[in-house]
Amino acid sequence: MDIYEALYTTRAMRRVKPDPIPESVQARILDAAIRAPSGGNGQNWRFLLLDDPEKKKLLGPLYRDALDQLYTTVYAPMLAAIAADPDSPESRQMAKVTKSSRWLGENFEQVPLFLFAFVQRDRSGGSIFPAVWNAQLAARAQGVGSALTSILGGFHDQEVKEILGVPAEEKWTQSCCVSFGYPTGRWGVAPRRPAHEVAYRNGWGEPVGFTVDEPLWQPSPES
Repeated sequence: MDIYEALYTTRAMRRVKPDPIPESVQARILDAAIRAPSGGNGQNWRFLLLDDPEKKKLLGPLYRDALDQLYTTVYAPMLAAIAADPDSPESRQMAKVTKSSRWLGENFEQVPLFLFAFVQRDRSGGSIFPAVWNAQLAARAQGVGSALTSILGGFHDQEVKEILGVPAEEKWTQSCCVSFGYPTGRWGVAPRRPAHEVAYRNGWGEPVGFTVDEPLWQPSPES
């Protein structure tokens, strides 16, 4: 796969089929993850793949509760804005995201594979998140969709660690959880604000010096 196709089309794909992901594909995902840059080459990370139905049954209610808490606290203003002006482009886009995230919560137990990322001494996430992104890009190259979430660690950290058997004395930080599965929808370039609207040069608020009105990579007509 062309690297730009992977970069431009690896977006959150939460709606996935229950079909299992072959271990050969899982191996490619993890092998790509550990090739990412690591501060001081410390590699102070651990990755836990979860496909055990019984453990997913334990985690599913926790995920749904975390999602409910998120939407009644942090995301409450966003939901109020959607309700106030449901037909605006911003509201429509956020409504799609909300519906997608709710789908993942409602179908948590049916997602075929999760990856939990843990780290030590990486407060900024500068080592673990490049590794996780490598995993997601590798999954994309294999036709597997993924979506990153950190709400389980934010709202139910201890319960998750107990279910997964994470040794408390080693003080691992739960960085995120990534869902993986073959998507039910189609790949595509995600709509975003243009780069020149969110980037500056040499000083805050100073023009970056170029404009990018359309994505610089586009799928071929055959794809």
